[in-house]
Amino acid sequence: MASNHHKPLLVAAFDFGTTYSGYAFSFRGNPNKIQTNSTWYAGGGSSKLMSLKTPTSVLLNPEGQFDSFGFEAEDKYAGLAEDDEHHDWKLFRRFKMVLHSNEHLTKDVTVEDICGKRMKAFPLFVMSINFLREHLLEMVTKQMIGIEETDILYVLTVPAIWEDNAKKFMRDAAVAAKIDPNRIKLALEPECASIWCETLGMDVKGAESIQGAQYMVVDLGGGTADISVHEKTSDGNLKQIHKASGGPWGGIFVDENYMKMLGRLFGEKALIDLQHTEMSDYFDITREFEQKKRLFDTVKTKHFIVRVSASLRKLAKKHSKQSLEDRIAALDIQENSITPKASDKLKIDGTIIQSWFKRPIDMLIQHIRSLLAEAKMKRVQTVVLVGGFGESPYVQERIRNEIPAVRMIVPEDAGLAVLKGAVRFGHNPAIVCSRIMKYTYGTKVFSEFDEKKHPCDKKVWKNGGWWVPNCFNVYARVNEEVRVEDQVTMIGTPYSKVSLTPVYRTIQENPEYVTDPGCELIGTVRLENSIDIPFEEQDIEDTFVFGDTELLVKTKNMATGKEAFMTFECFK
Repeated sequence: MASNHHKPLLVAAFDFGTTYSGYAFSFRGNPNKIQTNSTWYAGGGSSKLMSLKTPTSVLLNPEGQFDSFGFEAEDKYAGLAEDDEHHDWKLFRRFKMVLHSNEHLTKDVTVEDICGKRMKAFPLFVMSINFLREHLLEMVTKQMIGIEETDILYVLTVPAIWEDNAKKFMRDAAVAAKIDPNRIKLALEPECASIWCETLGMDVKGAESIQGAQYMVVDLGGGTADISVHEKTSDGNLKQIHKASGGPWGGIFVDENYMKMLGRLFGEKALIDLQHTEMSDYFDITREFEQKKRLFDTVKTKHFIVRVSASLRKLAKKHSKQSLEDRIAALDIQENSITPKASDKLKIDGTIIQSWFKRPIDMLIQHIRSLLAEAKMKRVQTVVLVGGFGESPYVQERIRNEIPAVRMIVPEDAGLAVLKGAVRFGHNPAIVCSRIMKYTYGTKVFSEFDEKKHPCDKKVWKNGGWWVPNCFNVYARVNEEVRVEDQVTMIGTPYSKVSLTPVYRTIQENPEYVTDPGCELIGTVRLENSIDIPFEEQDIEDTFVFGDTELLVKTKNMATGKEAFMTFECFK
């Protein structure tokens, strides 16, 4: 974990998003002067907002090596496809979602490229972080001659709702991208947004700067909705008052609904062919929709006019004799909701577009309502909405209309709030002073048999006495508030040359045994003890460090000074 002993000269934050990625940085002397790279260019030209980040897309050459990232990767692949030279190349897009609620996450988890070819995801994360790092270093060294990489603290943003193993996956990818593990700090996305809002104008700041003010931050990105609830403390720091929550309700689900409709209108085969052979047309369709999606609102947007490439219509004819008009008529929609215009355009009614947004936003609103209904949330009267999808007027309108009891604030440049807040967090990680536990954590131990507490059938005879195996030794409980860097240490004695400490978690508040339903082994600490000192003279300290953005579990032999850290079960 990043050390705070000496303040870094520069903090650089990477926002590795589902759909878009980018970076920002600022120098120690002026931490609020945050710079972003604003020169990401798409082949077809793009708006200012899109150029502040670049698509999370990686292109690999025929040897499987990294070629390019972002718009450049997509445009190069499109060029290769036009000349029919793309067959041995692989383009991967939107692969971050593989880390969301992946219970069986391992380093061997695979993702598909744009043509359905699979490969391990881990190298793609490493390549992406390495690309962002090199791009950043090039930009920074132009501004400050002689800056060393050891002067930089790197902050990687991750969803607060991610599991411990997904965070570890991300950290390991950064280390594999040649970043010193002591200069990496993981930051939780809604917390970063909250920190950035602190620096903004009075409208935003006023709602959350009063001591004791409680507010909800909804970070709505491409893949997930990530929600945290914070309170402003008397010393100006932030404390979390509800464990992080959310779900897969981001903007990519709207895109998927649009592509499904195109599949129904032109045929799935035609769409797949377009993706494989007329790649630049495919990207034009997706990029144009991205622009329009961001502007859609139910009042001003009566309809969309979208451009459909001639190549898609040609491919549709090749695969089916049915006309576009017949396909539209076959859809179960109101008359004139979709109308062909000229030879390359479609007019789509606002009610159809609204239906593409509906499900993810229904889920989000239902979730926010259920959170606000909880007793401890009574004082929460403000919702701060950030993230790229949070900039959607439709999303804002629905939250305002359907949750009228709270005041909703959308800061300017909401899509960059996380990135900029992550830079501020890197300069002052102590600004978040406490967090709420998402799980009960503990270790598996033998407990002395107690007939008042333990059933007789659980006891075993061991070392001259009756013991109960598989007991859950709790170190911290779900929904407990823990201060950052809070440590819980327990002391025991080793029985053998190697001490294995299995670490468990559960959403139950008072688990008795690690075999209880819902208890999950997340990792093990393996420590070698001395055979030259009697075991009963060797004290073993098991320490859990809570409250930070990452869980840390370590075991120390006090007699030998040897230390070991938890290895995640999934990454053995």
